Amino acid sequence: MRPTRQRVALAELLFAKGDRHLPAEELHGEALASGVSVSLATVYNTLHQFTEAGMLRILSVEGSRTYFDTNTSDHHHFYVEDEGEVLDVPVSDLTVKNLPEPPEGMEIANIDVVIRLRRKR
Repeated sequence: MRPTRQRVALAELLFAKGDRHLPAEELHGEALASGVSVSLATVYNTLHQFTEAGMLRILSVEGSRTYFDTNTSDHHHFYVEDEGEVLDVPVSDLTVKNLPEPPEGMEIANIDVVIRLRRKR
């Protein structure tokens, strides 16, 4: 992947603050606020290129709402429904057991568990 000015600027925004979960629209807003002139389509394209390169994971939690995760290790998530916030679940806190055998010729590539939360009423 060629390090274009826009890719480098978006990478700096993505990875400078540690592990993050954010939708493309949020990164686009951060880019504009920091003076990076970039279209939303370019942000989406760049995020998908970073994902294909193994730099990000995609997490779909709410229909068409997609978050990009800078932590590419195997881990699970809490999703705070009221706030649209995604948080990591510590790896040692969750065990997935009794998985079905995958179909012939297939293997399990990853397991994503999303635990939905809401504020107590």
